[in-house]
Amino acid sequence: MSNPIEQVRDEALQTLEKAKDSKTLGDWRSKYLGRRGAVAKLFGEIGALPQAERAAFGRQVNALQSELNTAFEQREALIQSHALALDLEEGEIDISLPAHPRRRGGLHPSTRTHREFQAIWADMGFHVYQSRDVEEDDLNFTLLNLPPHHPARDMQDTFYTADSRVLLRTHTSPGQIRAMRDLGDGGSKPIRVILPGMCYRQEQITARSEIQFTQVEGLAIGRNIRMSDLKGTIAEFAKRMYNPKAKVRFRASYFPFTEPSMEVDVECFLCSGEGCRVCKYTGWLEIAGSGMVHPTVLRNGGYDPSEWSGFAFGMGPERITMLKHGIQDIRYFWSNDLRFLQQF
Repeated sequence: MSNPIEQVRDEALQTLEKAKDSKTLGDWRSKYLGRRGAVAKLFGEIGALPQAERAAFGRQVNALQSELNTAFEQREALIQSHALALDLEEGEIDISLPAHPRRRGGLHPSTRTHREFQAIWADMGFHVYQSRDVEEDDLNFTLLNLPPHHPARDMQDTFYTADSRVLLRTHTSPGQIRAMRDLGDGGSKPIRVILPGMCYRQEQITARSEIQFTQVEGLAIGRNIRMSDLKGTIAEFAKRMYNPKAKVRFRASYFPFTEPSMEVDVECFLCSGEGCRVCKYTGWLEIAGSGMVHPTVLRNGGYDPSEWSGFAFGMGPERITMLKHGIQDIRYFWSNDLRFLQQF
């Protein structure tokens, strides 16, 4: 009674040894272990056997089925392992080959100038203070000594929100009040900060003016700070930013939040003062407005102007970037034109 079982067993195992891929292996399983396979047929023969032989025959067929299932699983694992090894070998990556170059972007020219500013001022003891773009009218104007009917307000066409007390800041100067109030500890601590950020003015867009631009405000508050401190600080900045031998000149000016006030010019770094088209043949380039902090502004920031003094300055990174690189149109900074940006 064991002959047909042994015959199926020997034939199945020999055929299984020849299976080299998943398709052949699947066909083998159907032939021997499928619903109509050789083992299933052996189970079907049990009913035709004498009663006394059925149990023994059934145990042998069950043992055969278990043996063939185990053999199938082992062969399947071997074929899968071989296929994986072959795939790894054929798809081997030579890690010594150079990778595909990844295109990297560059810093915006205005950002480059901002970082130069911040590095220089940090080296001189100033830290960055971030102030908000959306401001209150009081901080943008009134607390900076520009009351509602002050004529200087007409110089800054302002973007107001639906609430007339809220606006897009026209300059970074309202950050002075916030910095004094946040860092001054009630007017008892000296501070030294720069305030970089975006400004907004409702102006006609031309090659020389935009409705948005960046500024870098500087503020130093302490005891016995004098105009000579401001002049020396600005002169040192010009030397580090432009040229170790850069010459600086100061011109009297007017800003409501400083008194006295002055404009700062640096000797043209393109023509070394000889006169060129960029400096309009004067030999000088305007780089900043500055002055001693007005006592009213100090008081509004929480400081007693009889004990404390300070200086402030404001610079336009876009203007300086235009001068350094000979850029003729300020609109390039915000147009997102890759032909312009890729030059930097």
